Amino acid sequence: MRTYLPVQPPVLQHELTASNYRYREFLPSECLEAYVACYWTVDYCASNESQLHRILPDGCVDIIVDRRAASHSNGAFAVGLMTQYEAIALSEDQSLFGIRLYSDTACHFIRSPVSELNGHRVWLEDLWGHEALHLFEGINSSIAVSGMIEKVEEKLLQFLQLDGSPKDSLLQVSMQYMYASQGMIGIRSLADTLGYSERSIRRTFQRELGVSPKELTDIIRFQSLLQEMHMSAPSRFTDIALRYGYYDQPHFNHHFKHYYGLTPNQVFK
Repeated sequence: MRTYLPVQPPVLQHELTASNYRYREFLPSECLEAYVACYWTVDYCASNESQLHRILPDGCVDIIVDRRAASHSNGAFAVGLMTQYEAIALSEDQSLFGIRLYSDTACHFIRSPVSELNGHRVWLEDLWGHEALHLFEGINSSIAVSGMIEKVEEKLLQFLQLDGSPKDSLLQVSMQYMYASQGMIGIRSLADTLGYSERSIRRTFQRELGVSPKELTDIIRFQSLLQEMHMSAPSRFTDIALRYGYYDQPHFNHHFKHYYGLTPNQVFK
């Protein structure tokens, strides 16, 4: 089971929940928990005021199906790694289903390096061909989320059975150490542990993910910090920040706001 489970604002800020806006997360089955962080849905009914939907960097790749799209060709797409937050003002009806994949194992499903997805949407049809239509129809033909997940997991397991990618690549092994350390491992320590040069690790991350290992450890550290703050009392926040290497308040606030767009006090009221 993965020890790294990233979180998003609707889980942290309950005041974001409105009667016409709903974000939910669903855990994968045991056979896919090494690959899928979660499945998620966003449903929104437009009103006179727009709804802010904030997305945080989480070290994951998402396959998203727009259930209101007319066809699969413009209704299913993949997005790569984010390195800063995004705040979207929803003003039209939305019904989205997402598959949040861990970036180190996403290659088993997207059939291309994650680095090719970063910074823009890539239509799932361009990655999967006719398989994209099957996923789109399977999700849209299901009324309940449980049915959608069943169709999705059937497709993901098919990909795993046919996939010939190495299961213990340098990228995957490196990221297992990053997850285990909660993003607190440096590139030099990682290189010494794995017996590779720092240059080899950096080149692997840039080629496969399009980001540096330092950027990814910062994101994993931030997400691990968020998870712990979410589960703790505010009186412990200073101790938690210190444990994650934030030795002064300005540094902590700056780093937090870079990835969230808000200060810790604004999030954890």
